[in-house]
Amino acid sequence: MAFLLIGILLVLLLLGFPMKVPLLTAAGTVLWVYYPEVDPAVLIQQMVGGIKPSALIAVPMFILAAEIMTRGQTANRLMDLIMTFVGHFRGGLPITSAVSCTLFGAISGSTQATVVAIGGPIRPRLLNAGYPDSFTSALIINASDIALLIPPSIGMIVYGVVSGTSIGELFLAGVGPGLLILLLFCVYCYVASIRLDIPRLPRTDWGTRLVALRKALLALGFPVIVIGGIYQGWFSPTEAAAMSVLYAVILEMGVYRDLSWRELPDIALSTGMITAVVFILVGAGTAFSWVISFAHLPEVLIQDFLQLGPESGYVTIMATISIAFFIGCMFVDPIVVILILTPIFHPLAVDAGIDPVLVGTVVTLQVAIGSATPPFGCDIFTAIAVFRRPYLAVIRGTPPFILLLALAAVLLIAFPEIALWLRNLAFDK
Repeated sequence: MAFLLIGILLVLLLLGFPMKVPLLTAAGTVLWVYYPEVDPAVLIQQMVGGIKPSALIAVPMFILAAEIMTRGQTANRLMDLIMTFVGHFRGGLPITSAVSCTLFGAISGSTQATVVAIGGPIRPRLLNAGYPDSFTSALIINASDIALLIPPSIGMIVYGVVSGTSIGELFLAGVGPGLLILLLFCVYCYVASIRLDIPRLPRTDWGTRLVALRKALLALGFPVIVIGGIYQGWFSPTEAAAMSVLYAVILEMGVYRDLSWRELPDIALSTGMITAVVFILVGAGTAFSWVISFAHLPEVLIQDFLQLGPESGYVTIMATISIAFFIGCMFVDPIVVILILTPIFHPLAVDAGIDPVLVGTVVTLQVAIGSATPPFGCDIFTAIAVFRRPYLAVIRGTPPFILLLALAAVLLIAFPEIALWLRNLAFDK
């Protein structure tokens, strides 16, 4: 049964079918061949049930907020602010890129939106400063993946819905690993700038810094709304998403006036199209997950093939989870990987007594790494479209960043408090 399922998935993917087709075709075929007594309409019921959780309302809200800010000037204001404070250091420009990706990720929750919003304006500056094209593209792609960890994170929302883990706790647990990755990237940018002998930029005076701070100050309110609002108990993650949309509209259209109200219908249409794709994948992934659970494939895979159990030990279980999600996201959309693999590994981790919030953070980190890893990491193709560069040129500089991300994953598994300290502080655990 497992070989039939995997075979159908691989064949249809290689033939170029959209991801929802292999998922539903494989699930339907398994039911037809092995469980003919089951009404195929159950797949429709599972698809509808998969998109019913109220927490998923946060997804289109965060997508809409990201669309508004991507088309406005929020990203440029953030970059200008960071540049005035760190631009004169060694590696100041790439460090500005990494910090800007982190901050915009804390606003948008989307890696692709971060690649577009930050990568578009910052890449020409890096190239003009003398940084190689391969380094520039790899930096933007991998720094954008911090958006999957820094709240609000669409990946964490999906994981929380599938596994039943608190999304608010996942959001707070992602802050520590996200800042750790940012620190590692900043150190690497500093070393790379020395090796490439890139000259420093002039120091910015305090008058210019204050002007940049005044322009970007309101944009920094987004993380306060999401993290602060959830931490203080003012609103749930879903309500925080709605507040982000309202704040984005007020900021970009009312205060900054970088967007006009005539552009709002087009932004809403784009959001609707992206949301439709995400929800179709969620529905198809839920149906697929139900079939493999109904057929008891997780137990077969874990106990017979991987020979894992609660007694296998913390390191073995977490390493297996990390490798599985990392490899999956190298080939398939992260949301699909979360939907398929979470029902397989989450119960095992819980039975072993591992904190589900830690598991979700490790999974999200592996999803982030896989999203920027060849051959089919989704952020790679976003960069190809935005930068208009060939595939090999975009991926050439990625290995050092992937190694740094892998180091962050090892540190997170070895020292769980990197993720759990803020969660424990906020929720008194």
